[in-house]
Amino acid sequence: MASPLQDITSHDTYVSGVPHESFAYLRANDPVHWTEETDGGRGFWSVTRHADVLMASRTTEIFSSRLGIRLEDMDAEETEARRTLMEMDAPEHTRLRRLVSRPFAPKSVNAYEDAVREIAVQILDSLKGRDEFDFVRSVARELPMRMLGRLLGLPDDDLEWLVQRGDALIGNTDSDFTDYVVDQVDTSDYRLLPFRSPVALEIFEYASQALAERRLVPTHDVLSALLEPTADGDTLDDLALKNFFTLMVAAGNDTTRYSMTAGLLALIERPEIYERIPSMTIEERKSLVEEMLRWSSVTMHFRRTVTQDTELGGRELRAGDKVVLWFTSANFDESHFESPDEFRADRAPNDHVAFGLHSPHLCLGAHLARLEMRVIFEEIVARWSTVELNGPPERLRSNFICGIKVLPVKVTWR
Repeated sequence: MASPLQDITSHDTYVSGVPHESFAYLRANDPVHWTEETDGGRGFWSVTRHADVLMASRTTEIFSSRLGIRLEDMDAEETEARRTLMEMDAPEHTRLRRLVSRPFAPKSVNAYEDAVREIAVQILDSLKGRDEFDFVRSVARELPMRMLGRLLGLPDDDLEWLVQRGDALIGNTDSDFTDYVVDQVDTSDYRLLPFRSPVALEIFEYASQALAERRLVPTHDVLSALLEPTADGDTLDDLALKNFFTLMVAAGNDTTRYSMTAGLLALIERPEIYERIPSMTIEERKSLVEEMLRWSSVTMHFRRTVTQDTELGGRELRAGDKVVLWFTSANFDESHFESPDEFRADRAPNDHVAFGLHSPHLCLGAHLARLEMRVIFEEIVARWSTVELNGPPERLRSNFICGIKVLPVKVTWR
């Protein structure tokens, strides 16, 4: 059988969709595959099976996040300057996560449902009278942006500016979002900034001002909560605060937006499921969201670095090797999921690895993203009797984030 392998390191490969055939081939024939980097990088091990991805995600003492979660190699100075919660191992990761996790815990998030629904209703009702629009721009981008603004206590007038800059960071491989495309422009001047982007400086400056205001006059929002010491007096330093704020602006909007959009496209292609949503129970709607998360696998990979010689999937890995955990492959592993290429609204069990589930690096915003997705689809089906594509989707140029950046739709209002 000839190898169907595409270049899974190339950002351009993903413009036409995830190369699922390539990942299926690797799972079947070489599940821990040595992958050369076409940009001159030193290469890495591609881990593609669910069991191996899960094991490596959990075994943080061997598969470390400390040296970065992206494919690029960074020197010690870059690593320290650009460190966020995602580029940490225990105990440092445990400490910081404890400091920032309170507003994102399930109990806290459950209290946000009324606010999420209020925003969703405002967004959808503002579209009345329009039958054709870009779902990403008009809906999927708006809800997480406005909810993030409310959580952070930021003025509505600032949100568009902030999200544009978050897009420039997460979308730093796509010329639609940034002038500083990392593999097309020399970004060495910005190597000490998050995502090698000068946009990070603008967000840092904004964060410094917002935090200074709350130090003078505390408010009831996440930023003020982040400034409060724990019971034993532990606090975040200024760089950690600014890096975390930048992470929330970048990752707190895009991943939910793209999960929502992929979810709607799945429903457009399966109108029989869309028609059932109004009669579903809350638990059935939650199951539908879980399948959307598996199906979309928006964060396609995280990189780890091996701390000691070890074995994985029959391969001998050496200390210092880069290992890439392909969540987008693990979530379609036929040895773990029954008929993974089918979208099943009632899939159970559904222990996908989206959001870094089942690992210490579980996405802080996972519970909020689930809530936003469930609520927006509940409100959508209450207003649109039908929704269909009104043009081809356009995908993000990225080997890291699987995103539909434009989804033209035509809807029929009830």
